[in-house]
Amino acid sequence: MTTTAQDVISVKLERSFDAYDANKDGYLDWSDYEQLGERYIKAYGLDKNDRRARAIVAFNQMSWLELLRHSGVDTTRLTKEQYVTANRLAAIDTSRLNVTEGGGHAIFDVIDVDGDNEISRAEFERFLREVWRSEAPDAMDAFSRLDTDGDGSISRQEFIRAIREYHFSSDPEAPGSLFYGQV
Repeated sequence: MTTTAQDVISVKLERSFDAYDANKDGYLDWSDYEQLGERYIKAYGLDKNDRRARAIVAFNQMSWLELLRHSGVDTTRLTKEQYVTANRLAAIDTSRLNVTEGGGHAIFDVIDVDGDNEISRAEFERFLREVWRSEAPDAMDAFSRLDTDGDGSISRQEFIRAIREYHFSSDPEAPGSLFYGQV
């Protein structure tokens, strides 16, 4: 069975919905985004006043507000279908927030614990285990695919490229398509 370009992106967004839905109630609301921010802060032992913690919280707030704005519904929570639609629209509308750039840089800055402008295998594993709570045996396979130049680390450029691919690429084999598992 062939997957259409639009379906690949929808599958990726549906998987992110499932990962964000902290209480597994089938809806996303602000509390799910708050909990994601808290997972970053706790996993990396950040003080809430640390610039990286503030950036993650601010990005989550802006991202949530943009999703609501683009959802086309008057509600404070989104179904999976509404989330997918809103996310697609928010990704292309950069008039208030560029989700691929803003979010990618904020997340990168937290994951890059030693501040060397690269994400090591250990830093990426920590991100998967402590933020996304992934114990999938093939989860670390994504590291090798995101490290497109094969130097043993993920540069900021490789990471941002992967975030762009996640939002815009219809290629299920693109490195950015792997963030929530093989499509």
